[in-house]
Amino acid sequence: MTQERAHRPPDPSDPLPELTAEQLATLHTVGEQWRRAAGAPQNWRVALPVDPHVGSYPARHQVHQPRYERFVTVADLGSGPQTTEASQAADMTSSPLGRAGYRARRVLLGPALKSTALVRERMRKLVALPVLSSDALSSVAYGPEAMLTILVIGGVAGLTLSLPLALAIMFMMLAVGLSYRQTIRAYPNGGGSYVVAGDNLGRMPGLLAAGGLIVDYVLTVAVSIAAGIAAITSALPALSGATVPIGLGVIALLLAGNLRGVRQAGVLFAAPTYVFVFCVGAVIVVGLVRAALAGFPPAPPPRIDAVTGVTLFLVMRAFASGATALTGIEAITNAVPVFRPVEWRNARASLTWVILTLLALFGGIMALVLVTGTIPAPGETVLSQLARHSFGTGAMYVLVQASTAAILLLAANTAYNGFPRVLSLLARDHYAPRVFTRMGDRLAYSNGILLLSVAAALIFVFFGGSTTALIPLYAVGVFLAFTLSQTGMVVHWWRSRSRHWRTSLAFNATGAVLCAAVFVTAAIAKFTSGAWVALLAVAAFVLLALRIRVHYDAVGRALRLRPHTVSLPGGNVRVIRRSPVRQTTEPWRPVEMKPVRERAEEETEEGEEETEAEEEETPEEIHHLSVVPVETLDLANIRALAYAASLQQPVLAVHLSPSEEEAERMRRYWTHWGDHLPLEVVVSPYRTIIAPLVNYIEALHEQRPGLTITVILPEVVPARLWHRLLHDRMAFRLRHALHERPKIVVTTVSFHVR
Repeated sequence: MTQERAHRPPDPSDPLPELTAEQLATLHTVGEQWRRAAGAPQNWRVALPVDPHVGSYPARHQVHQPRYERFVTVADLGSGPQTTEASQAADMTSSPLGRAGYRARRVLLGPALKSTALVRERMRKLVALPVLSSDALSSVAYGPEAMLTILVIGGVAGLTLSLPLALAIMFMMLAVGLSYRQTIRAYPNGGGSYVVAGDNLGRMPGLLAAGGLIVDYVLTVAVSIAAGIAAITSALPALSGATVPIGLGVIALLLAGNLRGVRQAGVLFAAPTYVFVFCVGAVIVVGLVRAALAGFPPAPPPRIDAVTGVTLFLVMRAFASGATALTGIEAITNAVPVFRPVEWRNARASLTWVILTLLALFGGIMALVLVTGTIPAPGETVLSQLARHSFGTGAMYVLVQASTAAILLLAANTAYNGFPRVLSLLARDHYAPRVFTRMGDRLAYSNGILLLSVAAALIFVFFGGSTTALIPLYAVGVFLAFTLSQTGMVVHWWRSRSRHWRTSLAFNATGAVLCAAVFVTAAIAKFTSGAWVALLAVAAFVLLALRIRVHYDAVGRALRLRPHTVSLPGGNVRVIRRSPVRQTTEPWRPVEMKPVRERAEEETEEGEEETEAEEEETPEEIHHLSVVPVETLDLANIRALAYAASLQQPVLAVHLSPSEEEAERMRRYWTHWGDHLPLEVVVSPYRTIIAPLVNYIEALHEQRPGLTITVILPEVVPARLWHRLLHDRMAFRLRHALHERPKIVVTTVSFHVR
């Protein structure tokens, strides 16, 4: 996977890849052809009517974040009027329907954040632990019950196996938790199952792990909401008939909340989790103390009839169902960077506390079940029965049910953080449409959030919001990803042979074997109960991802530079010397930058008169500057540069870079090409590509309001209609973002791919 990332076609959201020696030689050859066709590079610099350097964005470490705010606004480039946000301008239309839609969007999602709104989420362990462990800890609300629901089919004989099965699951919790501690050590910057499996096992295992995660996240939303509603209806049976409408309402609320991009503060996340741990702990302690004071009397035998005999198949099904209590244990491993320094050490410490808490709660619930003889009952969860046994139906019982519902709903929100990020990683590796790399108005992966909500709602409705019906689907995807991740870590330690590698390998090997056992058990034992749906979904996902990658690879081959196939300009630039363009009889040199308004006032005092758009009635009154956004030096981008240069008007190439390292790499490639046209590299480490580009173009426009700026974009046009869904409509978005600005034109240079 690592080698593939180094050689795949670049994406606007990715760092510019390193070029091979062969590619550099081709780039130099193409540059020689350009030199003979375009003339001296200095002529193009002399012709520039604007100062291309309009300022720079501050680096992340230079931005001071207010203590109680998550979003920090960074100043625009230049110092002119505030820019129109890309997404905001795209929504604003002159029609009443367009204005109504815009207002509704702003009410639901809030005002659009500036492209330079910086998000920082560094959490201390006390806050990070509940935020990232809600999915894992909430599983004790349905994991033990899922196991007992299967065992009760075997009657009293089946229930006698609950203790050994519970001990086996607790051992697996410990082994898997310790193995994920080793993953944090090997991937201190965060390593999810997709990354770990892809790096160490190859493309197909990585995609299988990603497919398991995708299925897991969709089912996490459905299962968590179903379990949360079950907790509510156990306390309020009158609501049991409205399970599906309530669930859809909760999904709608999660969708709206996550599209807004502002998640609750850490304290608000922490409170329900800590309350849940306290309440379940109190249920366990009070129940066991009462039993101890009574001398642990034997529980009355349950009045159940065996539906089937106790077979190996039944035991396997029960073990796989109970093992769902491990879901969410990998969340801390995926989110190491959100911890305060030292990140990996704090993450490992938090994971240790999660493991210990999970063992205590799961073991305590099973012990109380055995002492009280509690079994699953229609219309009431096992945890609800235990709470009534310990506290009756008073205020404490209500608090237990309320905290259970709250943490289960928070566990669903965990999927809204993981699902869009996995899709964005897949999109950057060209296994998913590029649209999933795009962030919305509130700096959230809006397209991934929408897809997750729709998929979870369909699953929830299809299975009627039943936790029992959804659990068989749940274990397959989770433990497929677990197995591949742990196996990948075994390969990692075997290759690296770093310090204590044998111990780490042993932990990960144990976790891999146990997770594989659960995966195979769930796939076989629950195949007819619905596990086939999850397996089919993973297979369909892998097939679709491979087809998408085939298309992107074909586009990459078509865009690869080849000598004698590159479009060349047809002449040199004409230096325009009439107002309002700055008359350039000498080469342009960097000057001390002043605020845009101040520069405009000085130019007016010197006698420069600006030509308004309404006064341009003849061709000679229009003065041009072509701005060409360049992602990388491939055929499509070279063709756009050639088209711009052939107009024999001033041309400025712009490259938006997420880091100084990539910016320097782009300058090096540009020089290797021949430095034929002026290039300005803008370092903008703030997530988006459209809005910083709009910001830069508007800053140029403020320098010379009388200048007509033509933005020339390369656009890949595939032959098949469905392939066009895989390409970002950058020209369309940029045109809508700039359509309210006078004297700015957006045009495209199509590159057709068969």
